[in-house]
Amino acid sequence: MSTRTHRTPMMPWRRLLPIVGLVTVGLLAACSSGTKKPQPTELPPVAALMGTRLAWSAQVGEGHASLVPLAVAGRVFVAGKSGTVAALDAATGKDVWRLNLATPLAAGVGSDGQMAAVITGNNQLVAIADGRELWRVRLPARSFTTPLVAGQRVFVLTADRTVTAFDGKTGARLWSQNRPAEPLVLSQTGALLAVGDTLVAGLSGRLAGLNPVNGAVRWEAPVANARGTNEVERLVDIVGPVSRIGNSVCARAYSAAVGCVDASRGTVAWTRPAQGTTGVHGDDRLVFGSETNGRFQAWQRGTGEPAWGIDRLKYRGLSAPLAVGRVVAVADASGLVHLVSREDGSEMTRLTTDGSPIEAAPVLAGDALVVQTRNGGVYAWRPQ
Repeated sequence: MSTRTHRTPMMPWRRLLPIVGLVTVGLLAACSSGTKKPQPTELPPVAALMGTRLAWSAQVGEGHASLVPLAVAGRVFVAGKSGTVAALDAATGKDVWRLNLATPLAAGVGSDGQMAAVITGNNQLVAIADGRELWRVRLPARSFTTPLVAGQRVFVLTADRTVTAFDGKTGARLWSQNRPAEPLVLSQTGALLAVGDTLVAGLSGRLAGLNPVNGAVRWEAPVANARGTNEVERLVDIVGPVSRIGNSVCARAYSAAVGCVDASRGTVAWTRPAQGTTGVHGDDRLVFGSETNGRFQAWQRGTGEPAWGIDRLKYRGLSAPLAVGRVVAVADASGLVHLVSREDGSEMTRLTTDGSPIEAAPVLAGDALVVQTRNGGVYAWRPQ
């Protein structure tokens, strides 16, 4: 447990900015042991040291971990597993538009605020604008990563570690960057983002910088190297989300390491062994993430040295976190959102939803903290 010092008054949060193997890791984990899972520690009464109010709520239909909410240009883009895609007004939660694609979704929603893109369960990339379908193209492999919409292009990272660029207006394929295939890949969201004029993608245990015009590799930086004697132990894919502050991109390699890379030069600032399986987030000073057992950890962004860690959220099925102002938000499998102090991890307050798991990281939409539950509830809180 971390040593608690003093609690400072809270200010309102501010903006920081086909499967290759025959089996998936999730299936192997489910069948590996019949032992009873550890039970989470009972939570004490909520501290309530920070005032919040529920600003609005909405419903989009049942979701899953790869349907990550996105906040951009005053809208919150959300999707449900059965095919509903919606753009919500970030201030009110009301529909700007809503479209039912009538097909299950595997990943989404990516958007630049105007055009949105999702990926269906039958490997189709679908582009949407103003609530109507623009085009769709078939992908050569499955994808669990939110498409990136930027510069009138749509970029896709498929599960076979291929990055492909499509013309945003027509859906024409512009280029494709292939990586060596491996026996297993994760059915989990990966990393795909823009840093300046470089497209950064998580490819196996590396972050790679690509030229978005032609897909040429500019640099590669290892966060973790494959280890172990079998395919499962050697699986070190980068998992999303990642934390970007300027040119600093910090990421987690699945059950192997956390590290930070200078995306302007493609150099590794530091890496540190870590056993977590969900992404990280952070600010200009710290990086936050949870280990597999639910221990919540902060690392110094500049050096990777541990800053603090807490054990009271162990075995709660934590999501990836969101660093927002003076607090860090992290959700759990019982539908709770925990707001903890950025300084020492002490509890500031606790928010409730519909009781179903929150698998994707919270997002910040203006001054509202937004989460989406597995049952399809979308909730937004504002500080008081």
